[in-house]
Amino acid sequence: MEPLLIAKDLCKTFSNGSIQQHVLKNLNIEVNPKDFVVIMGSSGSGKSTLLYALSGMDRPTLGSISYQGEEISKYNNDKLAMFRRKNCGFVFQQNYLNDTMSVLDNILVSGLLASKEKKAVADKAKKLLLQVGLEESVFHKFPAQLSGGEKQRVAMVRGIINQPKILFADEPTGALNSKNTENVLNILTDFHKNGQSIVMITHDMKSARRGNRILYLSDGVIMGELNLGEYVSGDRERHEKLSAFLREMGW
Repeated sequence: MEPLLIAKDLCKTFSNGSIQQHVLKNLNIEVNPKDFVVIMGSSGSGKSTLLYALSGMDRPTLGSISYQGEEISKYNNDKLAMFRRKNCGFVFQQNYLNDTMSVLDNILVSGLLASKEKKAVADKAKKLLLQVGLEESVFHKFPAQLSGGEKQRVAMVRGIINQPKILFADEPTGALNSKNTENVLNILTDFHKNGQSIVMITHDMKSARRGNRILYLSDGVIMGELNLGEYVSGDRERHEKLSAFLREMGW
């Protein structure tokens, strides 16, 4: 299977006067279609920097990033923005919903960037909202009227409304309680089972178990990878494999 994303010799350096901080150091990563890749590591290990580079939100200092054979690291800013709009979806720890817009309008704003067929986009948005467990009564509410878990589900629909090739998720359950965390993880798992490729950052073992591949990052270097296969609820062996891997990595 041809990789969806290939990152070669990826480096990211931040400069502050004469001081240079090397956050990513010669990383090599491949993401295949239908992968659910989880990136773990301690705070400051470079996880978010890596995700921003892979998604085209930031540029690497050195190295290349290619999607289906096209090297996006050579794109200018406008072309890179068009690439993200067409190929990438995003879900963050904070939902970043517009408080002055309804739930439906928050999603339409993103959907209409890729298609001018407003009715088709609205119909799709409503279908996805129902799919993630939000009733029609929520569609015209404002974010302030929703719970944290409801807001994050809206953000997830916004992230996939344009059918991205990869959904990038940065600590999507970090601000949620245990019940809402489980709901969001179930939705991500369903997306993945339906063919969605996902790259997710998390500190949480419960969240990490949902991935089929775990990458462990330390000081800007990938120290190890664990292949867990497809997620099955209640798989105790999966938990034990992940625990052993993280202990080996110094978690």
